[in-house]
Amino acid sequence: MPHVRTGAERLAADPALAGGARLGLITNPTGVLPDLTPTADALLASGVRLTALFGPEHGLRGTAQAAGAEGDAVDARTGLPAYDTYELSGPALDRVVAASGVDTLVFDIADVGARFYTFVWTMYDLMESAARLGLRFVVLDRPNPLGGIVEEGPPLDPAFASFVGRFPLPLRHGRTVGELAVLFGFDVDLTVVEMEGWRRDMTHAETGLPWVLPSVNMPTPDTALVYPGTGLIEGTNFSEGRGTTRPFELIGAPYADERLAPALTALGLPGVRFRETWFTPTFHKHAGTPVRGVQLHVHDRDAFRPVLTGLSLLHVARSLYPGDLRWQGPDLFMDRLWGSGTLTRCLEAGEDPRELCPPPGRPRGPLLYP
Repeated sequence: MPHVRTGAERLAADPALAGGARLGLITNPTGVLPDLTPTADALLASGVRLTALFGPEHGLRGTAQAAGAEGDAVDARTGLPAYDTYELSGPALDRVVAASGVDTLVFDIADVGARFYTFVWTMYDLMESAARLGLRFVVLDRPNPLGGIVEEGPPLDPAFASFVGRFPLPLRHGRTVGELAVLFGFDVDLTVVEMEGWRRDMTHAETGLPWVLPSVNMPTPDTALVYPGTGLIEGTNFSEGRGTTRPFELIGAPYADERLAPALTALGLPGVRFRETWFTPTFHKHAGTPVRGVQLHVHDRDAFRPVLTGLSLLHVARSLYPGDLRWQGPDLFMDRLWGSGTLTRCLEAGEDPRELCPPPGRPRGPLLYP
């Protein structure tokens, strides 16, 4: 099967595409070529002068759990200094970037297509820093594993901007990281090394590229497909399946009962079925406690609407267990995930939150791919 040629593969073959004399690579385990050679290794072998590495949430090597990082270090394989950018922005991030001595920042991390996945906000913050410091910024583009045909969910209210959303994107945004970089509109010297051979209707399997876990709880393309909806469960005391082999596909709570799966099935949601199941998370919410819930089985990915499905899960859980379902995390994390306060207000009022979700649409420009 012919594979999509990523921006990283193109740069490794033609180092002149990046320009710059001292390049810093923002990357993680997804930064690999199709033969699984790490992008940093491939660029060094091709003569690109990498002088620093930068890691996002979960770290350069991807060993940290959610809301964690690996800290500054020296990369053992390349010998390059590796800087931790997680939870840094503004002047604090500027100081780290300036101390690295780079004149060009190069971004090569795979996104999963959901607004509250943090890697694109690492890119956003570093683009903003590059603009302030007068540095060039290069994005090595990669496929959106959800494709580029559909966007779903309301845009972020800027009053709720945070590290799980800094720009008014819908929850499922339908764009590549290169397209997002252009959309953000920073006054920065930006180059997107575009992919070759990618179509907006492609599944991940059709790209011919290997799937590398973007983060520790994103094990498969199936996880990425449901994540824009079931990621909302993180804002509640329901388990979103962390601590299992199927995070975000397994949803449940100790107080859930036999009514949950039939109630979800009765909604007739497009492209998905619900199977009653039991599981015991090994860490995170309800660790070591058996919980009852459902597993999502997507049988038609084209028809499936993850955001609608996530809202339906919340609606059913709130209707069945009003005294047990609670919000999780500081400062109403659910509001930051959703991108406004409308969802929690709707659920607390006993209303149907699916009315908050506009009909899915097609991403609009600027787009780099037909």
